[in-house]
Amino acid sequence: MEKILKNGLLFKLLDQVDLELAQAAQIGRCQYCGSKLHRGDYPRKPRGGPDWTTRYSFDCSQCRRRNTPPSVRFLGRRVYIGVVVVLVTAMTHGVNPRRAEVLRRELNIDVRTLKRWREWWLTTFVEGPFWKAARARFMPQLQASLLPLSLVDTFDAGGCAGMVKLLQFLMPITVGSWKAGQVM
Repeated sequence: MEKILKNGLLFKLLDQVDLELAQAAQIGRCQYCGSKLHRGDYPRKPRGGPDWTTRYSFDCSQCRRRNTPPSVRFLGRRVYIGVVVVLVTAMTHGVNPRRAEVLRRELNIDVRTLKRWREWWLTTFVEGPFWKAARARFMPQLQASLLPLSLVDTFDAGGCAGMVKLLQFLMPITVGSWKAGQVM
C-alpha cells in the first residue's frame, strides 16, 4: 500500500478522471435552475500528494450558485488528498503499525488527525446516508468496524486500478449535495 502513494501514474489517472468529471459537468446545466455553467474553480492546498492547487467547480450564469462535480482527488473538504485519507487510515487499523507510523511521519500527519479520520470512518461515514445505501452492494457484507480497510481489500486498492475504483465509489461523498440516487 505504501508504494501506491508514490506512484505518479495513480496521480495522473486521478487527475484525468477529475478533469473528465468536470468536463461532463460543464456540458450539463445548473442543478438548481438549469442555466449555463461557467468555470469557477477554487484553490486548494492539499497535503500528501501532488500539487493539485485547483478543485474543479462551476458557477451558474443566472443564479450564481456553485455547481461542484464529484472528485476522486479530494475527499470532501479534507486537507489531505483522498487516497491518503483512505490508505493511511486503513493502515492504522491492524495492518503493521510500524509501516503506518513510517507513512505518518513521511506525510507529516499528526496523530490527532489520524484519530479524527478513524473516528470519521467508524461513526460519521457508517451512519451517513451514503453508506447506509451503498453497503448493500457488498456480499458478503463489509464489517463497519474494519472500514476503510475492508473497502481497500474489496476493491483491491493496493494497485492503481483498484484505488481509482474505490475513489470512484466514494465520489458521492465528495460534494455537499449528495442524493440517494447517486449511489449506484
